[in-house]
Amino acid sequence: MTDFLLGAAALMLVLEGLLPFLSPRLWRAAFERATRLSDGQIRFAGLTSMVIGLLILAAWR
Repeated sequence: MTDFLLGAAALMLVLEGLLPFLSPRLWRAAFERATRLSDGQIRFAGLTSMVIGLLILAAWR
């Protein structure tokens, strides 16, 4: 189980690093837009991300 979690965390870091590496200007603009979102909008984005992740995990298992 630990190997699986470490692999998942490593993959997440690789995927999150792609946009800043490939297009720092686009990443900066997206980050600046994100700072202008309300708390509710950020929570909704986080919830949506978690639900999609859980659905992918459920389909994969």
